Parts: sequence; C-alpha cells; structure tokens
Amino acid sequence: MRVGLLGGGFMGEAFLRGLLSAKVAAPSDIAVAEVSEARRTILSEYDVRLTSDLESACIGAELVLVALKPQDLDQITALRGHLADDAVLVSIAAGVPLQEIQRTSGHRAAVRVMPNLPAAVGEGAAAYLVAREVTEVQRARVREVLDAVATAAIEVEDDEAIDLATALHGSGPGYVYFIIEAMVDAGVRLGMKRPDATALVLATVAGAARYAIESGSHPAELRNAVTSPGGTTAAGLAELESSGVRAAFDDAIDAAFQRARELAGDVD
Repeated sequence: MRVGLLGGGFMGEAFLRGLLSAKVAAPSDIAVAEVSEARRTILSEYDVRLTSDLESACIGAELVLVALKPQDLDQITALRGHLADDAVLVSIAAGVPLQEIQRTSGHRAAVRVMPNLPAAVGEGAAAYLVAREVTEVQRARVREVLDAVATAAIEVEDDEAIDLATALHGSGPGYVYFIIEAMVDAGVRLGMKRPDATALVLATVAGAARYAIESGSHPAELRNAVTSPGGTTAAGLAELESSGVRAAFDDAIDAAFQRARELAGDVD
C-alpha cells in the first residue's frame, strides 16, 4: 500500500511503526510530511521518504493518514486537487467531525478515526466513522491500517458515537493509569517497595486484561471467579462499592463524553 502520512508526532510515528511492523507497507511506499526538522531526524531511522511538504507526501498515495493536531487541520486545504480520485483520506485529529474533514480537504472519500495511546505498542483500540463515498476497496485499506495498531477496531454510525468512544477508549488509558497509580501507592503505604509494587500491579493489570480477552467471559463472571466468600477480594470489593467507585466511573465517562461533544461543536 502506498501511504502518505501527514504529521510525524507521537501518534503519527505510532501508526508508521505499526504499518512497517505489520508489513502493510514497505518503507519505500511511505512518505511522511513533518515540519519539524528535529522530528524528521528522529523519523529517518525508518528509511521512509521525509518531507516538510504535505502535497509532496500525498503523491501517488492510496491512503493518506492525517495525524496533525486539530488546531493545524486547516493545513489540509493544501491537498485540494492533489489527492488521487481513488485515495482514501483518514483523519485521527481528535474532535474534528467527518464533514469538517471532507470540507477542509475537498475530498469526499474520508474516514474519521479515534485511536488511543496503546497504538504506540500495537495494542491500541480504535473507533472509526466511514463516509458513504468510501468504496469497499478503500474500506479494506483502512481496516488493514487500523489492524496494524489496534487489537480492537469498531466501526460506528455517526460523529456522536465517535465522541462516546473517545470518552471510553480514547480517555480510557488515563483511567487505567489512575488505577495503577492508586494501587501502587496503596502498596507502598502499607510497606511494599515501590519497584516491587509497580511490577506486581502492572503484571496484574496486563494479565487480567489478557485473560478477559482470551476467555471471552463477562467481567462479572471473572470477578466472581476470584472472589471467595468472606475472602480478601470480597473485602476489597465491598470497600470499592461502598466508596462509590462504580458510580464515579460512570460519572467520569459521562463527563468525558460531554466534553468531547463540546470540543466537536455538537453542543453549546
């Protein structure tokens, strides 16, 4: 696949690494447009074509990935008339509706994607919204790119669903890191060395998630499986319930959803 990557920041590099690792594209098939000379120096290790010009990166591209910051998205007006008719434009700019991507770029075959931080290690999650002008061939290209960085990629029906996904999986790593931090701090407070507590908590979180994925069981069933009547887990869970942790998560995701809608201009 011939790919034009616009923006070589953290997420842009994450997608670049995923494309190459999954052999979706060879280095010679990828062009990256990045204005920062320092970032271009860092990206030179991937042996892709580097440029500071957006238009140049799109020449011959079958898929153009826009990894610019939302406030810089107006730069893609430079792409008007420069994208191949069969190219598909994929934007990962947070909070920018699909119609705005189409309007700014002048390209109708567009897809809006919300990835998340773990895409940097090929373990991300993504939600994506596909314009009706996107063909099945183009849709397959997009899916191939997403599968290179995400273990779960969910197609949604509208921008509001993207906003909800943003609150769930986009912000989700922040919630998980908050839990990790709290668990480690509790272990340290009770006498464990911080490196030991950190190692145990990280292995526990990663292992619990992997087991949930591979077992396919409902989270409540898994929770019950490790909760013996009158045992330590039951005591801990009872304290979490009495502290309103479940309701706090509900409120947190609702607040993130409302903020995502505000940023997207869906509500006042």
